[in-house]
Amino acid sequence: MNTERLIQMANSIGEFFAAWPDADEARRDLAAHIQRYWEPRMRRGLFEHIQLEQGAGLSEIVLQALRPHRAEAG
Repeated sequence: MNTERLIQMANSIGEFFAAWPDADEARRDLAAHIQRYWEPRMRRGLFEHIQLEQGAGLSEIVLQALRPHRAEAG
C-alpha cells in the first residue's frame, strides 16, 4: 500500500474524530478504529512512516492518537 494513500486515509478518519467534543475519547477511538479495521500491513506502513518520517503529512489528532500505540503495529 502506498504511504501517501495511508496518510490520506488516516487523515480522513482523523477529520471525523476531530469533531468529537471529548478529545481524549476521539484519540482513543481513532486508534481503536485503525487497530480494528486496518489490516496489519496497512498499520505497519503507517507506523513505519511515523517512525521514519515523524509522521510528515499526518494531522495532529492522528499523530497524537497513534504515537502511544506504535508497539501494536502488527
